[in-house]
Amino acid sequence: MNEALQFKDYHATIRFSSEDEVFHGKIFGINDLVTFEGTSVKELKKAFREAVEDYIKTCQESGREPDKTFKGTFNVRIPVQLHKDAAVYAAVHNISLNDFVRSAIGFALQRPHELEDYSGRR
Repeated sequence: MNEALQFKDYHATIRFSSEDEVFHGKIFGINDLVTFEGTSVKELKKAFREAVEDYIKTCQESGREPDKTFKGTFNVRIPVQLHKDAAVYAAVHNISLNDFVRSAIGFALQRPHELEDYSGRR
C-alpha cells in the first residue's frame, strides 16, 4: 500500500505494516525527517496533523524555514531509448530537451488519472 495525505500544503506518504498492524507515515518536501503512525485511518490522520503542527512550531522556534528548498533542477535517469526518443521529438519540434521534459511533466501532473509510468504500471 502506498498512499498520500495532505494537510496545510504538507504531504506524507503512507505505508501499512501487516505484521505490526500499524500505518506509518513520513512527511516529504521538508528538510527534516518527520514520521508518525496510527492503528486506524482516523488515528493516522490525527497523528499527521499533529506532526505537521509540531514541525511548523519547532521550525518557528528555531528560526528555520520549514519547507524544503526546490532548486528547479534535478537529474533524471531514464532508459537509453526513451532518452533518444525524447531528444528526437524535441529536435523535430524545434524545442530543447529541457522544454520538452518540462512540458511532459506539466502535462502528466494535469492528468494524474491517465498517468502510466514507463514500466507499464498504473
